[in-house]
Amino acid sequence: MPVLPIPLFGSLVLAFLFLKLIVDGRGRSFIAVLLLQSAVQSLIISLSQHYGVSWALAIQPITAAAIPPLAWVAFETSAVRRFDPRRHLPHALVPAFIAFCVVFARTPLDFLIPAVFVGYGVAILIVSSRGSDALPITRLSAGNVPGLIWRVIGVSLIVSALGDAAIVLAQIFDQGAWQPWIVAVSSTGMLLLLGALSLSSSLWTQTADDDEASEPKTQSDPEEDAKIMARLEALMMQQKLYLDPDLTLNQIARRLVLPVKAVSGAINRTTGENVSRYINARRVDVACKALQHGESVTSAMLTAGFNTKSNFNREFLRIKHAAPSQWLKLQAENEGYG
Repeated sequence: MPVLPIPLFGSLVLAFLFLKLIVDGRGRSFIAVLLLQSAVQSLIISLSQHYGVSWALAIQPITAAAIPPLAWVAFETSAVRRFDPRRHLPHALVPAFIAFCVVFARTPLDFLIPAVFVGYGVAILIVSSRGSDALPITRLSAGNVPGLIWRVIGVSLIVSALGDAAIVLAQIFDQGAWQPWIVAVSSTGMLLLLGALSLSSSLWTQTADDDEASEPKTQSDPEEDAKIMARLEALMMQQKLYLDPDLTLNQIARRLVLPVKAVSGAINRTTGENVSRYINARRVDVACKALQHGESVTSAMLTAGFNTKSNFNREFLRIKHAAPSQWLKLQAENEGYG
């Protein structure tokens, strides 16, 4: 009976997920490239560890080292800023250096590859933990979900380095027979997790039109904050941007012709909330009016610019201290008493 190795099974699953992105029209992004690279890496692991293919064993460290930099570029271009060759292409030097080591100095590889995974994993954790305002090109309607997903991805990169440590320990204690299983379970598990998380709609947004990295640093100025908030309020009243479920902080800043940090800072200092909560408060007000005009909860949710029930219910409960149906019932009772 033919047996399908775990990494080969993982490769087939990841390839299917990649094709799904292509069919859905989401193939032109670094998240899709990350998914494809994960599928290729699982295939290479299968060929090298289970079928003894020599060329696959030779390139396995190089292709493995390409995943963390690619994850970082996917993170930045989907959450922080648009692709910038000068900023992002230098990350290709990481697998290039590993390739150099494979040819000329293999000894440091046992340290270098885990260090690459840990380094990029920690970097993703640090940036994604700064809150939704630090991810200006993610959809505001997604709330904290994109940051949470990227934190999980960052942790998965760090944990995968433990698999490399386990391989070293297996070799030290003369338990090399466990190496294929360690590689199969740790690497394939990490790659499948990357693939599954990459499919989340919360990570997908429109292409960023501006680069937040070039923005000047802003200082706190109450008068300037008041001016920004006045312009922001006027923009919201006139154009009702909050009704767009794909609205991002980057888009708001561009409409105001202001740096992203100036807008998010003014909102935070003036309201004590982040940008996502500021926008969601307006959406909840719209949803309340829609409910009072007889719309269903789902219809009111979509009318207000929310695109997931979980986010809508959470924000509605936070602001109105009741679920939508309960709030509507309370309003009807209050009107009856009046």
